[in-house]
Amino acid sequence: MARNWRCPEGELDLVVRRGRLYVFVEVKSRSSEAFGFPAEAVTAPKRARIRRLAARWLEQEAPARAREIRFDVVSMLRGDLEVIEGAF
Repeated sequence: MARNWRCPEGELDLVVRRGRLYVFVEVKSRSSEAFGFPAEAVTAPKRARIRRLAARWLEQEAPARAREIRFDVVSMLRGDLEVIEGAF
């Protein structure tokens, strides 16, 4: 539905939809573990901001009313991809 959607409050990396399920995906990548695993960068304040942005996106952009909403994190580390469904 959207990639790198922006508004004054921030950016959503991905918004995908299956039926009336909307999934808001935060993508994090790292080339090494020197600063921790990518998913660890999705802190409580970041999760709160993503929730606010998702509400705004649904209000402004959603073509159909959401029945279910999910927040996923995609973690990429040295080419390995992990999808954490329902991360928060």
